[in-house]
Amino acid sequence: MSNAIFTVPAAYNEPVLSYEPGSRERSSLKAELERQRQLSVDIPVLIGGQSYCTETVEDIVMPHDHGHTLGRVHLAGKKEMSLAVKNALAAKTAWAAMPFHQRAAIFLKAADLLSGPWRDRINAATMLGQSKTVVQAEIDAACELCDFLRYGVEFAEQIYRQQPLSVKGVWNRMEYRPLDGFVMALTPFNFTSIGGNLPIAPALMGNTVIWKPSRTATLSNYYVYQMLLEAGLPSGVISFLPAVGRDISTHILTDPNLGGFHFTGSTAVFNSVFKLVGEHVGTYRQYPRLVGETGGKDFVFAHPSADVAQLTTALLRGAFEYQGQKCSAASRAYLPESLWSDVKARLLAGISELKTGDVCDFTNFLGAVIDKKAYDFITGAIAEAKTSPDAEVLTGSYDDTKGYFITPTVILAKKPDYRTMVEELFGPVLTVYVYPDKELETTLTLCDESTAYALTGAIFASDREAIIRMERALTHAAGNFYINDKPTGAVVGQQPFGGSRASGTNDKAGSILNLYRWVSPRTIKETLVPGTAVSYPFMQES
Repeated sequence: MSNAIFTVPAAYNEPVLSYEPGSRERSSLKAELERQRQLSVDIPVLIGGQSYCTETVEDIVMPHDHGHTLGRVHLAGKKEMSLAVKNALAAKTAWAAMPFHQRAAIFLKAADLLSGPWRDRINAATMLGQSKTVVQAEIDAACELCDFLRYGVEFAEQIYRQQPLSVKGVWNRMEYRPLDGFVMALTPFNFTSIGGNLPIAPALMGNTVIWKPSRTATLSNYYVYQMLLEAGLPSGVISFLPAVGRDISTHILTDPNLGGFHFTGSTAVFNSVFKLVGEHVGTYRQYPRLVGETGGKDFVFAHPSADVAQLTTALLRGAFEYQGQKCSAASRAYLPESLWSDVKARLLAGISELKTGDVCDFTNFLGAVIDKKAYDFITGAIAEAKTSPDAEVLTGSYDDTKGYFITPTVILAKKPDYRTMVEELFGPVLTVYVYPDKELETTLTLCDESTAYALTGAIFASDREAIIRMERALTHAAGNFYINDKPTGAVVGQQPFGGSRASGTNDKAGSILNLYRWVSPRTIKETLVPGTAVSYPFMQES
């Protein structure tokens, strides 16, 4: 117990290292990449400080060299899932009772460990296991996860400091309890930082969590988990549970003690969880909190007054960084006829300079898409466009002989509802629809209504009146809206991330809004000198 009210250190954004030739960070990371390439890591199920090896095992391969195995992961079955639930419930009381400043210290230490001695290890695992280039790994696995940790602590303190008004003779207090039961976190492959943040955010607020990492991001997520343990996280607070998603639905999401579900992934999966919870709603001890960031069909919309050079740069980076496998990646563009010729020339010239290949070669702009399933789906859409009378493939190729490589691909859609203008592909494919300049308003409506998603979007214009008109027309088309910038690259503490419609619950990961979802407030009124009279003054006759 402490006779002091502590203030956590002010949060800040982790500086992004440059990895320029000759830099110390470049040589250090290169050495770590080579070390990890030689390893074969055996990843168990981890529950309450115990490791469990199962009979169901999968290889971990490099997407850009799918013949190279980095290790193997054990997948949890019904037995391990039952243990994870029991552990989460058993560990809950002690963790929830730990003073906030002690919980905060664990996550602040984790941020400093990641900023320092764990940086190379987690960045290298992200590069090798998820085929991220050095800059994409750095801004994700190192910087963004540091930001989630530090800002999460600061936002949690802000929540705890929010207290109700007290009047004379009464002390009113608000207690921010964790949810009843446990939280299930199901995380994606494309961001190591999201993999860490989805279990960390509920845990920070006193919840115990079961974490199912994406099977194609298990290596980096495993190292994040080990880092949290080194930072002092009690082993029972978060269980690390690689598993098949449908088994999680069967054995965990229907458990009566489910308090919340924290998710980033496909809209279809989140819809299925909503349906599952609805079907079992009468069996839970509380209404489970369902928090999800799902799919997107993110747009760039240009006005005739747009600067062509700025617009083209945004399209190249926004569409093709990390092979278009960002939830926020630009995948559809609405461009005016008056600019198209110039944009097309610059776009194709820019693509010709972008190299695709092994991410250990720092000159490559793109690596490989995550796995065979993704490769087949994306290339199937490209092949269909090549034969469709409603589309034209302007550039792009693919080859999975060594890795799941798809070069930057541009499709010209001849109608605004062509498949790749409305369907999420999650790959390095940008579809362009060219609109007549005079049909700006009609095309804005198309942009707003053509897809079910509303995650990110960007507009480009020099005309301020046009910016105002476009911003108003697209009010509900994106939860993260950019003016004269690409629709990717949200920074924790600066642009809280999330969208609505079919893109999720818009609870803004990395913001104070998200943390509110993991608490169940209790109002406490203490009367300092209770009264003794039963009757009221109005009851007197005179």
